[in-house]
Formats: sequence, C-alpha cells, structure tokens
Amino acid sequence: MPVKTLIFIPTYNERENAPRMCEEVHQLGLDADVLFVDDHSPDGTGDVLDSLKARFPRLLVQHRPGKLGIGSAHLDAIGWAYDQKYEQLVTMDCDFSHSPSDIPAMIEAAGDCDVSIGSRWVHADSLPGWNILRRCMTRLGHFLTKGVLGIPQDATGGFRVYRLDRIARGIFELIKSQGYSFFFESLYIFNRNAIAIREVPIRLPARTYGHSKMSTVAAWRSARYVFELWFANFRRPEQFLLERKSPEIDPALADSSDWDSYWKEKTNKGAALYEFIAGVYRRIVIRRNLNRTIRRNFPNGAALLHAGCGSGQVDADFQNTMRLTALDLSPSALHLYGRNNPHAVAVKHGDIFRIPFPDGSFDGVYNLGVMEHFTEEEIVEILREFRRVLRRGGKIIIFWPHARATSVLALKMCHKLMHSVFGNDQQLHPPEISHLRSRHHARELMAKADFKLVDYRFGISDFFVQAMVVAEKL
Repeated sequence: MPVKTLIFIPTYNERENAPRMCEEVHQLGLDADVLFVDDHSPDGTGDVLDSLKARFPRLLVQHRPGKLGIGSAHLDAIGWAYDQKYEQLVTMDCDFSHSPSDIPAMIEAAGDCDVSIGSRWVHADSLPGWNILRRCMTRLGHFLTKGVLGIPQDATGGFRVYRLDRIARGIFELIKSQGYSFFFESLYIFNRNAIAIREVPIRLPARTYGHSKMSTVAAWRSARYVFELWFANFRRPEQFLLERKSPEIDPALADSSDWDSYWKEKTNKGAALYEFIAGVYRRIVIRRNLNRTIRRNFPNGAALLHAGCGSGQVDADFQNTMRLTALDLSPSALHLYGRNNPHAVAVKHGDIFRIPFPDGSFDGVYNLGVMEHFTEEEIVEILREFRRVLRRGGKIIIFWPHARATSVLALKMCHKLMHSVFGNDQQLHPPEISHLRSRHHARELMAKADFKLVDYRFGISDFFVQAMVVAEKL
C-alpha cells in the first residue's frame, strides 16, 4: 500500500525558482502532494504559486503574514502534515541547492529508518566549485554541531524525509527554534530520543551559495544557539526527551512541603544556578556512586523501588538491567522521571508514608537526599513502610547528607549571602532538619525499624557530602 506523502517547500522571494521547481517535482511522477508555504514574499512568489495550481492539481499553497523564520515554517508544515494524516514528509529548499532528482533516493532511504537526511559529508566531492571561505564556514558549522552537541550527521541542511508514521508528534513539540537553528536542534533531539537516522549523499553546486538567505547575524545566532543547547542539556537534560511513561496523578494526595515547586523549572537566577549545580552533581558524582552500590547489592533483574525518585537523572544507567519502579509525591518530578527513564516498569504518584504497593513487592528500596527533610520519628515511620514492601532479605540503600557534609556548609553560606547581599530569603529547597551524624546513629535508626546495618560509607568519593547507608530487612 503506498505511503501517503507530502513534499514541503518553504519560500521567500523565490519568484524565479518556484515555477521550475514545480515542473521538476511534477516530472518525477511521484504519488505525492506538494505544499509550498510562502512568507508573504515581497517579489510576489505567493501569487505566482497560486497561478500554478491549474497546471499542477496536487499543488497546495499556504500564505503566512510575514517572514516568521525558516524553523517556524517547517514546524507549521510538520504540524499540518500530521493533522492531514500524511505518513511521510519530504522537506527541501526552493533555490535548487537541493535537487529534486535526489528525492526518490531520499524516500527509498527512509524505507528502513525514521529520518533520511541529504548529507554533504558522505562523499568528498559534495561541494564542487565552492570557494574557500564558504567551505570553511560550512565546515565550522559541522564542527560545532558535531563537536559540541555530538550530532554525527549533517545537521544544518533542510533536505530530509520524515517518516511521520514512525515518529511521535511530541518529538517535534520539543523543538523551540524558529530560525535556521531548527535544523540542528531537531537532529539533536532526534539523536537524544534514539530516532533512526540515515544519511544520503548529495552534491550542492557552487551556483547556489550566492543565493543564501542566511545573514551574518543569523549565522552568529545559530552558532551561539549551539552553546545554548549544550548548556541547557547540561542543566536540565530531560527537556530534550519525550515522555514515554506518564504517571496517573491522584488529586487527593496532599503536598504539604510543596515539593512540586522544587521540581518545576526555575526562572529565578539564583534558584536556576543551584538547579544547575545540583543536576551536575547528581549526574557526575551521585550517579557513579549509586551505580556501584546498586550493583554491589542486587543482581540483574531485581525489583527496585526508588521512593522519592525526583527527576531520576541518576537511574538511567541501570534502568535496562533492573526492574525499576519510581514513586514521588511531586507530579513534576514524575514527569521528569518518565523522560529520563523510559524503560522503568512503572512511574507512580504516591506518598512514602503510605506506599501504594502490597507487602513484599520489592527486592530493594532506595532514595537519595530525602530523609534529611523529616524528623527522626517520621524517618522511622518511613523506614517501616520500606520494610513492609520489601521481600525477605530485601535491602534499602539511602544516600543521606552528613551533619559535617561540605554541602551543608555551602548551603548555609549561599542562603546567608542571598539574604545579606541580595535581600532574598528564598530557600533553594525544603529545610534539612535531620542530618546523619555517624555510623552509630545510622545503626540506631535502622534498628528502630527492624533493619540491620550492613554497610556505611562517608568520604571522599562524593566530596564528603552524603553518607551511604545499606541495611537489610530482619
């Protein structure tokens, strides 16, 4: 059965090229509709396209009120293609930098992948006749997108075939750029979400480069946006991931400590900086220590509950080898967790004081940076709830800030500085009221909930921040 196909071509001042492009695409004899989206071209391109409809019955023309950006045009066309139930979308330029004769090969390549891309970097002779300056500029763009963002494909070209029937529409909703940055931002997001991409070699003739509509200012903005994407990913990587496991939210659950505000994206600069530092620490330090501790205490395939899961940035390395269930009171945290860990067994909205699972459901329970926010009486109550959902011989792993932790001193200094210098009394996170004091202190608390302490570590591996406690159900 033929794939319902749309060929999309954005235009701005393409009066001379548009008729010829229509003719050459028509001559291919493809079973496809052709959509031109014109940004109110001053040279009358839109009127010329309208006049061609009588000759080309499968020609579609849309008019936008002004020059809204090449990325914006692509996103509009992609959304329209989804709405009209197209299964395959071809995108290309109108200035013949993309040859219509390459469309069949692009479509054929998309048969066994999600996206095919016309690439200038597969064959050495793909830029015939280009001058040195233009080659250097093009190679610089490729160097930045590959070196900074890790995109292995030709990321700045718009000659592509999207298999919309294989790509979730939500992937495109993650793209923010309205300009030329759309091309590499979209590929960055595709790669982050494991979209299958295949490159097809194309050649760009020298005569096309003189017609580029990309100004020096636009080129600079695109280069800057490469680094903005890199920083955004380092600060909050889940914003580029499609949520694949959405939790069911129980509106009856009360969040008295307002944890949900903590996990929402911060607009305040101080809070955003703290979020950045905390995120880096989680992914670089805690993640490594947690991986080591989990593998030391549980075999592959163990059923584990991350109780108070937060964003789940630290779980990504073992989401495929363990049967993970995430639990948190914050809907925002759960949505982040679902993006970071699409292979988790379940993402559950719930309270660690009343865990919504039957007795003996898990081989292990763990959390990180949670216990310090409760009184010791509440902590014992939480531990007993952990014990209830553990199987015989099950273990708990708790990463718990120490009373002499470097982070405790640093947070006190930050809050004092924010208050005295900036007059800001905002708390970067809920108060820490129960730091762990020693191995003996950990053993006493575990014993009150019928656990036996089997391991305790506090030291240089995480820069003297958190004590790691492992206890076994008696």
